[in-house]
Amino acid sequence: MTPKLTSKRSADRNRTLARLGALIGIAVALGACRHTEDSPLASFPDDYRLRHPIAVQEADRSIVVFVGSGRGGLTAEQRADVMGLAQTWLREGTGAISIDTPLGTRNARAAADSLREIQATFAAAGVPPRAVAVRQYRPEDPRHFAAIRINYARISAVAGPCGTWPEDLGPSINNKSYFDNKPYYNFGCASQRNLASMVDNPSDLVQPRAETPPYTERRDVAFEKYRKGVATTTTYPEADMAKLSNVGK
Repeated sequence: MTPKLTSKRSADRNRTLARLGALIGIAVALGACRHTEDSPLASFPDDYRLRHPIAVQEADRSIVVFVGSGRGGLTAEQRADVMGLAQTWLREGTGAISIDTPLGTRNARAAADSLREIQATFAAAGVPPRAVAVRQYRPEDPRHFAAIRINYARISAVAGPCGTWPEDLGPSINNKSYFDNKPYYNFGCASQRNLASMVDNPSDLVQPRAETPPYTERRDVAFEKYRKGVATTTTYPEADMAKLSNVGK
């Protein structure tokens, strides 16, 4: 084999290796820019209602009643809180009311007096005694103030969590949604979470309510006026009494 032929084959082999290395480098660069399946943006829907859905689930409603060691019973504010919780339980509660009272603490005797007033308040609000479960607990850390905890389960709506920013909002090689003109991942999450917090009856998000019965008496009056050819609108004579002046008529 001549030296000239050997050098030519060596040069061809070097060019082939260089081309192969360039192709591998391009493949690695493209692979780094591609979204992986583990990314939250891999296949998220464009509609924020599907991306951040509102879920209807069971959650706890609770209040804390702080009781000092030298005074039993409830203050006016605490009594209003307990009465309000009892009234909301009658409307939305899905289980028993649980009352946790401290045991073996400095305010244990005062908490027992407060417990009796809480039970009396529940009875006055119409809560049956069998719907109240009383439990005792010992604080894990004696330095923490021992209070009475009242809670019950209810149906609630929840969305989120919000604040997920997996990519930049501006133009970037790593932000595919920007170049595709898609909303960013966290878009609409706060609105969904606020709506879930404000809705009074979570079932309204799933299905409509049944219609209430019509007011038969008023409907008969309107039909009778319609049959006679009289205007069916209601007139309010006292409406003119609120006017300050007739100037300009």
